[in-house]
Parts: sequence; structure tokens; C-alpha cells
Amino acid sequence: MRLSQANWEGKSLTAVVTAAHEVGHAVQDYIGYQPLHARTKLIGIAQTAEKIGAGLMMMIPVVAIIARIPAAGVLMFLAGLASLGASVVVHFVTLPVEWDASFKRALPILEKGQYISAKDQGAARRILTACALTYVASSLASMLNLWRWIAILRR
Repeated sequence: MRLSQANWEGKSLTAVVTAAHEVGHAVQDYIGYQPLHARTKLIGIAQTAEKIGAGLMMMIPVVAIIARIPAAGVLMFLAGLASLGASVVVHFVTLPVEWDASFKRALPILEKGQYISAKDQGAARRILTACALTYVASSLASMLNLWRWIAILRR
């Protein structure tokens, strides 16, 4: 389990709930929750594809100049675009895994173990929602990176 220093040592509701979310992932791993393992593989593939895509995007001007064939640059651009776009898709695909860790695993642990009071349950649900949506934020960041590359190449 990985926790930031603040969540490991923290005594706030956010620290406790975030730790419970990560425990939810540990439970998923322990029981062999297949979507978690699929997500882990997909993330590795997406990271590799993103590196390849960045390399292709940087090579487009060189290949276009050397080959003197505009189609080569277009093909490399499309390949780079597809590989960078893969991470966007993977982040959206992983949302159900995050949702499961938050609401099927972490929330019952918090409620049954009485780690949070009844008055804090609403806030805990909002924090768990934020934990689950971290990959949506990552997906949006990947989209911004993709748009950045497009802007660079349009210059």
C-alpha cells in the first residue's frame, strides 16, 4: 500500500478515508479482483505507448524533411496521436476499479469498523468520490498533453 506522508501520519478525515481507499485496492489485489489486474496491465501498456507517441511526435519534422513525403509525416502524426490517446482511454476504463475500491471496499470498512462517526459519513463519501475520480483527472491531464503536442506541431 502506498500512502503519502500526510495520509500515513495524518489524523484528519481525509487521511483516514484515503487510507481506507488504498486498503480497498489491497483487498482487490488479495481477492484477485480481475479488473484491478487488467487495469495494472493496461496502465503499463499506456505508459509505454505514451513514450512511443512522444518520440514519434518529435520525429515527425525530421522524417518529413528527410523523406520529402508529406504522407510519412501524416502517418507518424496519426500513430503518435493514437499512442498518446491510449492513456486517455485507459484512465477512463479504470474508473470502475476506483469506484469499487471506494464504495464497495473502503466505505464498508469505515462504517462497520466505526472508524468514522455517523456525522462524518457524508464527507467521507465525498472524499471517496474524489479518490475514485483521480483517474478521470489523469485522463484529462493526458488529453491536455495530447493537445499540447498538437499545438507544438502546428507551429
